[in-house]
Amino acid sequence: MENEGFYIRKARIDDVKPIHGMLMDCSRSGLLLPRSYNELYSHLRDFFVLAPKDGGTIQACCALSITWDDLAELRSLVVSEALRGQGWGRRLVEACLSEAVTLGLFRIFTLTYQQAFFEKLGFQVVGKEVLPQKVWSDCLRCPKFPECDEIAMLLEV
Repeated sequence: MENEGFYIRKARIDDVKPIHGMLMDCSRSGLLLPRSYNELYSHLRDFFVLAPKDGGTIQACCALSITWDDLAELRSLVVSEALRGQGWGRRLVEACLSEAVTLGLFRIFTLTYQQAFFEKLGFQVVGKEVLPQKVWSDCLRCPKFPECDEIAMLLEV
């Protein structure tokens, strides 16, 4: 997946700090929840990143997290402000969806404030009660629980 001086690849250990920085910047804006370094190191294999061909700092990331035997979550999608609107978010999501299918996962959900973006990719709004595994695995530890204002969206591929 190469284009315009960037390419999408799986994250590496030296990407953790830039990923953390991007996620923290977005969390301060209220666009997503922060992730600790511990979470990022533990789930690094979940992440795809947008890397410059010249070896500079990554400019975007997205993760696919397995939630249950038939369900995965798309999470932590961030694209640097300079590259927004160029299709990189869609390409990162597509990389995660491709990996989900490879793993045999055909139901992918996200919790988001970007409903229109995900609708363009085929996701549909669902009630959070459709995602009981997510509620018990992550939501109970979330500072927004039980007053979550994110929109649950599901894609069945």
